[in-house]
Amino acid sequence: MTSARQHKIAILTWIVVYPLITGLLALLNTILGRVPMPIRTLLLTGIMVPTMIYLIMPFATAKLHKWLDRDETVTPRSLGEAK
Repeated sequence: MTSARQHKIAILTWIVVYPLITGLLALLNTILGRVPMPIRTLLLTGIMVPTMIYLIMPFATAKLHKWLDRDETVTPRSLGEAK
């Protein structure tokens, strides 16, 4: 995996993780407000990780595959300069 692709995967993961965590925290705090934090965290990660791995990331990477796989290396030719 190229460095550019790794950066794109990191950005995509963050874009997906943030709203997922926010929504799950809101839901779990409403349902399990008095449950100790370590148990809520265990439930949060138990829901979030499989959802990310098996549902959201395959969908997101399939939809964004052209962007993820695009080579964005700057070369003289890509800048319009003659060799």
